[in-house]
Amino acid sequence: MNAHTQKSSFPGPAGAIEMALDAPAGASRGVAVIAHPHPLFGGTLDNKVVQTLARAFTQSGWTAVRFNFRGVGASEGSYDEGRGEVEDMLAVVQQAAPDGALALAGFSFGGFVTSQVFARLQPARAIDKLVLVAPAASRFAVATVAEAAHEQTLVIHGEQDDTVPLQAVMDWARPQLLPVTVVPGGGHFFHGQLPLLKSLVARHLR
Repeated sequence: MNAHTQKSSFPGPAGAIEMALDAPAGASRGVAVIAHPHPLFGGTLDNKVVQTLARAFTQSGWTAVRFNFRGVGASEGSYDEGRGEVEDMLAVVQQAAPDGALALAGFSFGGFVTSQVFARLQPARAIDKLVLVAPAASRFAVATVAEAAHEQTLVIHGEQDDTVPLQAVMDWARPQLLPVTVVPGGGHFFHGQLPLLKSLVARHLR
């Protein structure tokens, strides 16, 4: 992402997990763990949306931690349909942010995984911010967000997403009365709209 990105790895539940850490310019407000899109469709920690999320967090004073799910890049193991990937992200949280302020974010498949991790960690662990970008509600069981956590949650979706239809996310959000920020004309990867995506996330983090 930049010259100051620190790459590392640690032993995860299925072998080594590759991580990339970006620190803010000043004192850190906490650690944000960010999950990438589907491993079988080219999703990696270097995905443009994931990098945009990392930039929004670092510029807002957070330490941003991206990682590769099992079987991606230098992470060992193989794709596990979401189950093992939830364990991977929980392991990254434990490794990178065992205590202190924590934020969780994810894009697409990573949004589904992030929702499940959020549900697993609550209420035992306080989570300051939850950011779900185009969560894959049409393909996976995105977890319900507890009503008490709605204020710290941001869901962003593109109006013209043809990978995860907006309708699927609205059907998921409606029973929870969870607001969804819709980017007019936005596609799944927010081509041409990444600066807007970054500013929406930064506004949520202020």
